Amino acid sequence: MRRTRWKRFAAVLLPSLVAAAALVLSLAQGAFAASFFISGEKFKLSVDTLQAKGLSLYGMVDVTRRGKAVPVIVTGARSVTIDGLCQSVLIPIPVLGPFTLRLTGGDKGNSATATNAFLDTDLLAASSATMNNVDIGIAAGSLTTGEVNSGDENSKFFAPNTIALQGTSATLTNVRTTGVAATMGSITLPGMKASLQHGDHQCF
Repeated sequence: MRRTRWKRFAAVLLPSLVAAAALVLSLAQGAFAASFFISGEKFKLSVDTLQAKGLSLYGMVDVTRRGKAVPVIVTGARSVTIDGLCQSVLIPIPVLGPFTLRLTGGDKGNSATATNAFLDTDLLAASSATMNNVDIGIAAGSLTTGEVNSGDENSKFFAPNTIALQGTSATLTNVRTTGVAATMGSITLPGMKASLQHGDHQCF
């Protein structure tokens, strides 16, 4: 009976762990593809403080491998500095129940940094946000201060004449997001820690 349970555990958990490890490695090497099919599963991301330069925000539609369309808000930045990063994914395991995969790093005083970062979400919230030189109502295809993900530009779902926002810089505190995808040209994550815990231990 125990052997059967462990086989089920491995069959469900190992693909998730491999995918998470590949994501971290790809981001660290700056080799993550800009355009891909999303899984459709959601992750939670929280940040204590985020400072961005070259900010952009526009609407987009991501697509799963099964062809399901998922509307998202894309928030982009040419460069970001992050304090207190936490990313979590809840993984349901048959028989054993839920497990939480958490990735943390970038404590205050030893900040994480990233370039060409784009986050596709259905929720983006912050307790405070200060943005500089903001343009609201600019066409998504006319962004200059911020930019569009290169993978989105080539998508049939990208509408260059739809409304967008851009700014030269922004500071957000107590950020909470629920996302389906993230891409970065590169990331440096001091103090990185990946953990797997039984139960629901998501970032928020």
